[in-house]
This record gives sequence, structure tokens and C-alpha cells, in this order.
Amino acid sequence: MMIRASSSRRAASALLVIGLCCLPAHAQTDDRNAAIALEHGLRPTVLEPGQMPPGWSLRERMAHHRVPGVAVAVLQQGKVVYAEGFGVREAGTTDAVDADTLFNVGSISKVIAAAVSLRMVADGRLDLDRDVNAYLESWRIAPTPEIAEPKVTMRMLLSHTSGLDVHGFPDFLPGEAVPTLQQSLDGLPPAKNDPVRLQQPPGLSSDYSGGGTTVAQLVIEEIAGAPLESVARMRVFDPLGMRRSTFESPLSPSHGNIAKAHDDKGRRVALPRGWQTFPQQAAAGLWTSANELGGFVAALIGSYQGTHAFLPQPLAVQMMTEVAPSWHGLGPRLDGAGNARVFHHGGSNDSYMAWIEGYLETGDGFVILTNGENGWQLRNEIRNALSDAIGQAVNPPVRVVALAPGAVRLADYAGVYRADDAVPLDLRRAFTDVFPDLETFEVKAGDDKLSIVLPDETGALRPLSPARFVAPSVFGTEYAFHRDAHGAVRGVTVGYGEARAYFGRQSP
Repeated sequence: MMIRASSSRRAASALLVIGLCCLPAHAQTDDRNAAIALEHGLRPTVLEPGQMPPGWSLRERMAHHRVPGVAVAVLQQGKVVYAEGFGVREAGTTDAVDADTLFNVGSISKVIAAAVSLRMVADGRLDLDRDVNAYLESWRIAPTPEIAEPKVTMRMLLSHTSGLDVHGFPDFLPGEAVPTLQQSLDGLPPAKNDPVRLQQPPGLSSDYSGGGTTVAQLVIEEIAGAPLESVARMRVFDPLGMRRSTFESPLSPSHGNIAKAHDDKGRRVALPRGWQTFPQQAAAGLWTSANELGGFVAALIGSYQGTHAFLPQPLAVQMMTEVAPSWHGLGPRLDGAGNARVFHHGGSNDSYMAWIEGYLETGDGFVILTNGENGWQLRNEIRNALSDAIGQAVNPPVRVVALAPGAVRLADYAGVYRADDAVPLDLRRAFTDVFPDLETFEVKAGDDKLSIVLPDETGALRPLSPARFVAPSVFGTEYAFHRDAHGAVRGVTVGYGEARAYFGRQSP
């Protein structure tokens, strides 16, 4: 049961959040203000008309979402200034989470693997633009009838522009047989995934591919002649003092201080050990702590700014520059400009949800780690609080408005909309990833409300203006309808972050 704040505390909390938002850059993210943000600043992404930010505390939202444990690190000017654990490592115990507790971080593993690759590039062991088949011996990217001579490069693998498939990989429970790297790539038992194969010409479009990251892992291992754990230890973990971080699979209990896995009700799972196995290590197998992952984010920021020797600055700048038409650079996702320029990446395995974010110009940033299936909702609320505290207008609240009854003919927006493929892929960016192969969708009107109907889900459209709407349950996508000089609605631009796609209206 969610604990409700009193009306006076709610008002005070809302004013505090507003105050945090208005402070100048670098005045908010020290340890004191980070603690204040976590105590009073959590909020939803979408606010109702006239709603003040609710001023939720982290602990009450942990209880609401049934997430037993959380760890957070906050950076200011490229240094970790706050790292703290909340709750427990295992439900029903008093084993407290701290800043050194190990969590699995899912797909954030890909950013670490990218850093391993770039350290090898810096040492002349790896060429970002060479066909990776030239490095591979035990397995190769196979041609297809449509792609007779594929050339897939490390730059493509790291930016998800390789044309390879397999978005992600299932977790494995204790006692289950786990696949080798080659079995994962070929989709052979005990692997649970399809084979990793080319679906489109390399470099043509963006398609998030854990399969591609697994190919990158094989490249790293065959060049180095050692497993990823050993290569990462030498090239990333030891240089950055990440002594507890590991790609060990399965993780040994001997590491100690491990956050155990929980389902959406907060119940222990993956018993008796208490955590799953993630055999595709570069794609999803990293175990790390808030302290150490915060230090890694700081090293990437410092490399970009030329103040840290972890990566040569020109290579760090490449890492933090989008590879068109992708949302990604060489590992991280990228958004914004000026002081609001950020890199970020999420991680979502069955029971572990995580997030990293770094502000490249100011040096601010944060790490969020959770050990519950509902952690994806909680990490969004924590991200909102910390973004507000940093105060660079990144990830601002989306405020819906109230449309007066009868003032807007919502039925004018109803109809079937078809994708306009003439919009360049460079503009569609992550949209092609979030909605792969989406050709049409329908907008329905009824009871003074709009909804969008996609092939596998339906979501309410909430008004941001008379012609602009947001779908909170459909990745927070926004829909700007276009009404022409004759009064007819002829299409809609769909936005997802900085990605844009256009759909023409086919029929009412």
C-alpha cells in the first residue's frame, strides 16, 4: 500500500522540487541535495492538469512498487559525490543494501563492453571499420540470399546499425544448462533465443541487437585469446578500481553483498541461489555496484572532456556521437545539446532494472540500481527526481491539459494512418527500434477521449494542446496532428525523444 503524504507535506514537497529545478547548474547535485531529491522529489513523468509534483520519497515508492532494494550514485563535475543504498538485498531479511552491493545491470553491460572494445582500438588491437569476419575464426556472420558479401564492422555492432537481429536474451534459472557463446549465436540448445542472423544490409538502419553485442564479445575474446571477464578486468575494471565488478557467469556467492532477485510482488525468485544467470555476458551479464558504476560514468565524462586518461579524447568523442541513423553512439544512447547533452543507457533483465546517465558538458550524472521486476517504473521516478535536481531541463515533466468539452472535435483525428517511408531514417532514429516494421496504426475517438491502437497494444492519448497528444503507456510517444488549410486532418508526426516519423491519414 502506498503511503500518502499529508496535504501540507505534499505542498511543501512540491515547492521544494520546484526550488531544486530552479537552482543554477552545479548547485544541486552535491550529497545534501541528492538526498533531498530522493526524500522529496520523485514524480511521475506525466502530470495531470494543474497537478503539482507529488513530492514522493524513494522509500514510499519502493514500497509502492514492491522493490526491496535500491542503490544510487550521483555525480557532480565528473566526480561521484553521493552513493547510498536503500532497503534490503533480500526480502524478509535485514541485509541492508549499500553503495557496494552488487546488482546485475542488464544491457548497461553493453556500454562496458563498448569501453573494452575502444580500449583495444586505442591500443591498435582492433579497427572500428574493419570487417569483423576478418577477426573471427570459430564463428562467422553468414551471407544471405539478399546480402551476398556482408561487411559488418565493430562500429556497426556498437551502434546497433549492423543489420543483425535478436533484441535480447532470456535469463536462466539456477540449475538450468546454459549455452556457450557459439550456441547463443546459432540459437542451439540450451540457448533459448533465435539464431543471430542478418536481417538487412549492414549500416542501413538502426535495430537494437543484443545479438550484435554478442558478436562483438566473440570478436573481443578471439582477438585477446581470453574470456570477456579477463579482458574487461585488464582493460576496464582494474584501471578504474572496479574491484567488485565482474562478468562472471554464473555469479559466485563468494562475492558477498549481492542484491537478490525479486518478482513484481516483491517475492524472492531464482531460488535457492537467489539470482539468475546471464550467459550472454557483454549483452546483459555485468554485476556491479553504485560506487563502481558511478566511477565508470565519471571516467567516460572525463575522457570526453579530456581530463581523464581512460580513453583518448578523440575516441571518447566518437563514442559520444550518434552513428546515423541510430540513437546510439559507440555504446551509449545520446540526446540533447549544450549543457543538456547527455548519454544514457538502461538495463532490464527479469528481476534487475538499472539506469546510467551522464551530462557531457557539466559533468553531472547518476546511476540507479534496483532488484525487483517493477524496478523499471521506480527507476523512471528516481530519474525524474535527479534530473530535476540537476536542473538542465533534461527529462522535464510532461503536463497534459484539459480540453473544454466540445471545443475540439476529437472525431476529426480518428482514422487509419500509414507510415511515410520518404522520411529519412536519420530522422526516424530510435523510432524504427521501438516500433519495428510499423506500417499502420489506428486512432479511435469516443467519450471525449482518443486512443491509439497498435498491432499489440492500445494506449490512451492525453492532450498537450488541441492538436498534440501523448500516450503515457506507449513509451511516452507524442502525436502532433496536422490539420490543413481546408480544415482536414491529413497526417500525424509521431515523436519518441528526438526521433520523428510521419504517418499520413488514409481513411476516417
